[in-house]
Amino acid sequence: MDTWGYTQSNGPTTWVKNFPIAAGKKQSPIDIVTSNANYDSELCDNPLRTDYNPEAELNLVNNGHSIMCQIKAKSELTGGPLDAVYRLEQFHLHWGSSDDKGSEHTIDGNQYPAELHLVHWNTNKYKSFSEAVDKDDGLAVLGIMIKVGFENQTFKCLTDNVSYLTSRGSKYTADTCIDPTLLLPGNTSQYWTYDGSLTTPPLYESVKWIVFKEPVEYSKNQFAILRSMSDSDGQHMQDNFRPPLKIYQRTVKASFP
Repeated sequence: MDTWGYTQSNGPTTWVKNFPIAAGKKQSPIDIVTSNANYDSELCDNPLRTDYNPEAELNLVNNGHSIMCQIKAKSELTGGPLDAVYRLEQFHLHWGSSDDKGSEHTIDGNQYPAELHLVHWNTNKYKSFSEAVDKDDGLAVLGIMIKVGFENQTFKCLTDNVSYLTSRGSKYTADTCIDPTLLLPGNTSQYWTYDGSLTTPPLYESVKWIVFKEPVEYSKNQFAILRSMSDSDGQHMQDNFRPPLKIYQRTVKASFP
């Protein structure tokens, strides 16, 4: 069995045994209480900007905990709460076994069926993702809530190739172009931001979180395909999310009033 996972024996409540930082005071995810978020006009004055380039091919991995797409092209994130240039390293998802759960962040206690994470690292100060991953200002992650609706044509590139990722460690390169920009919601100007951590071990408290207000849609069939994958424990890959943690003394800022 893996040292961590999402079962009763190795799930989030047990992670602190091998990763003491799990008990830290800057852990993610959190419940975003919208009435407690502080509007920051400076976030509007310095808009969030994504300068993403299409990937010539799709590099997919089943890491036993999620499906991940490794990014090779130079795609960058700047502005908003960021004071450096952050480069897109990979994106992955968290989802539930049913439509009433799956996202890691919750909004006023409400959970979406899935959450997409686009993970970036600070290129101004560090030479690689591995160097940046454990630094206080090392990472920036975009969190996108997913709801059930129409088929997502961009995400279809992934779900069309899940059959090649049958077990933990499976890798597949598809001769398919994908533009990460098309994974984002239509409105990227409204978001919440706070200082937090990776939501999976090693749980480094190195992430500037940017969680968009507007969700995107995936179809019921696309959710079914995700739920058919196999995880590190040999089970269907479902409910691979960490529940919200205490916010402690942190402040959540909003880019909109």
